[in-house]
Amino acid sequence: MQIGNRPCRIYGRANAEYLLLQMTGEHELQSIDHEVAAIAQSGRNFLFAAVPVESWNDALSPWKSPAVWGKQGFSGKAADTLRFLTEQVIPVLKQQFELPENTKIILGGYSLAGLFALWASTQTDSFYGVAAASPSVWFPGWIEFEQQHPIQTQHIYLSLGDKEERTKNAVMAVVGDNIRTLHSRLAERGTDCTLEWNSGGHFKDADLRTAKVFR
Repeated sequence: MQIGNRPCRIYGRANAEYLLLQMTGEHELQSIDHEVAAIAQSGRNFLFAAVPVESWNDALSPWKSPAVWGKQGFSGKAADTLRFLTEQVIPVLKQQFELPENTKIILGGYSLAGLFALWASTQTDSFYGVAAASPSVWFPGWIEFEQQHPIQTQHIYLSLGDKEERTKNAVMAVVGDNIRTLHSRLAERGTDCTLEWNSGGHFKDADLRTAKVFR
């Protein structure tokens, strides 16, 4: 379904109790059917929208940051992406699929899309929950930013691979400490928050891990 200038993939049914939104890169689209089938095991009545981003590093980063691997840095256009979600995607889906006013909206994603979901929930209280699978909480300045601009969403599910913090990349190696800090911080504030450890590194079973946090 074309929303704005983007071909979004929609799964599920009208009048859904839950609206699940995931920002997706080209690399994820081939496994999205598999992921949605795994989410459907929950037996819940949901509508799922895979919303594509053109430039993963730019569209999902909350502020500018230099390259951490390779040569591509981050240009910090998450605010534009969030605006597109709240002003176009959500209203169109609500109207098109006759979603009730009290539909619970859950924003989620994997890696940088997981960080985007967490960041978005510091900007608005319109999300019922955040499903952040292996989120890039190593992103420079994130953990300090969240301290100053607390996450507003009341239901957060975090996961990380148990080998992710063992990377030789010094910037990304803080991911384990940062996700523990975030989890305990949210728990102290009384947020309904889960942190799950998966076996393996960052690229293992991304679709199933993402399905699990949504579920």
